[in-house]
Amino acid sequence: MRDTRESRLLLVLLVAIAFALITMDIRGGEDSPVDGARQAAAKVFGPVENGVSGAVDPVGNAIGAVRDSGERHDRISQLERENAALKARLGSDDRNRSKIRQLDTMLKTAGTGQYGIKGAQVIAIGSAQGFSWTVTIDAGADDGLKRDMTVLNGDGLVGRVTTVGPSTATVLLANDPDFTVGTRMEKTDELGFTSGQGDRPLRVQLLNGKAKVKKGDRLVTFGSQADKPFVPGVPVGTVVRVDPSGGDLTRTVYVQPYVGFTKLDVVGVVVQPPRTDPRDTVLPSKPAKPKPAPTVTVTVTPSAPAGGTADNGYQQ
Repeated sequence: MRDTRESRLLLVLLVAIAFALITMDIRGGEDSPVDGARQAAAKVFGPVENGVSGAVDPVGNAIGAVRDSGERHDRISQLERENAALKARLGSDDRNRSKIRQLDTMLKTAGTGQYGIKGAQVIAIGSAQGFSWTVTIDAGADDGLKRDMTVLNGDGLVGRVTTVGPSTATVLLANDPDFTVGTRMEKTDELGFTSGQGDRPLRVQLLNGKAKVKKGDRLVTFGSQADKPFVPGVPVGTVVRVDPSGGDLTRTVYVQPYVGFTKLDVVGVVVQPPRTDPRDTVLPSKPAKPKPAPTVTVTVTPSAPAGGTADNGYQQ
């Protein structure tokens, strides 16, 4: 369109009409005569406006993305914390279940041997006394513990109490080289002295140099005078090696202890000895030997040749 006097007049007229419509829309509010036209235009041009706005407004999009990312990060952090707490609870439950199993086994052992025990938990290893194989337990004089009391768990002999404080006590473990206990062989009643050898099997000096001992034999504590430091009948271990006597007055055997000294947790201190010697009753039951499978022999009789008779070895 050329810039003529008529075109300028038309432009002025359109501007005036536009201002008039704006004034009517503002004053009319919800009853504005142009409200219907405005809503129709919004339906047509609204999606286009949103698309154009998203394309031409990267700053606004970036701000929104950062805000959403922050919210997602906070949520992920919260989930990670909840997951860690759940794992901690599950781990605690596993430890509690393990302690319950250990306590249950120990109570069965104590019940079989008629030992009155005080339960305790290992809280430290080593001690100020310089022993190489000792543990500290969370029970002491306030719990009725005294020096030279037998310590056991569900598997067998753990050691003996050496020092006692008000709320803790030190236990010398049965595998310490300074540890010695009188023992008795199962069934044969052969006596000996068992000593610790650290992480190696226990060493047993049998009093009878001609005693018949074989791999797999088991032994228990013999017991001490007045039941201190050892009560009788506590399982010690199983024979794993027997040295030839060689004419010596004593015989040496080596025993694998029942107790795992590197993984102690729940233990029991015998505060009341049994009324009678339990002998071998506290030893674990031996697994039943598998019965040999029956052998079936099948004899095949050769069949007679076609058109003939079988030769039965009889002649007329």
